[in-house]
Amino acid sequence: MLAADQVSKSLVLAAVPTGAAGSGWISVRLARNTGASGGLASGYPVLVTVAAIAITAVAAAFALRARGPAVTLCLAAVLGGAAGNLSDRLFRPPGFGRGAVVDWIHLGAGGGSMDVADVAIQLGVIGAIVALVAGDRARRAREARRAAQPSDSR
Repeated sequence: MLAADQVSKSLVLAAVPTGAAGSGWISVRLARNTGASGGLASGYPVLVTVAAIAITAVAAAFALRARGPAVTLCLAAVLGGAAGNLSDRLFRPPGFGRGAVVDWIHLGAGGGSMDVADVAIQLGVIGAIVALVAGDRARRAREARRAAQPSDSR
């Protein structure tokens, strides 16, 4: 995910250096975001970078402790997306730890832009929650069947 995010940003920066391309429901619109999602805390890039480091570490810890392939895959997507945006914050202008995330996927007429990392984070979180809930329901159903078996054999 990290590689896909960085390659897509490099390709878009090379192809659309002036800001916008295309129209319609999905278009390419370059935006450099020094804040968190939606531009939150954009005046505090170092604070946002420190928070991004912490979030990436938490995502890594959860991914390492995940049980089941679906949850692990989803958390890996979250981790890859977090690492993609963190690498922008660390290595892109205006400088180390103050860099701007290159957002380029623009949806609809209003709203902001996002990138491959943001999509991975959002879909990964949703997928992990769905996988956890589904796994919990399946576990409860197995336990209920096991609990019902001894009474059926009487």
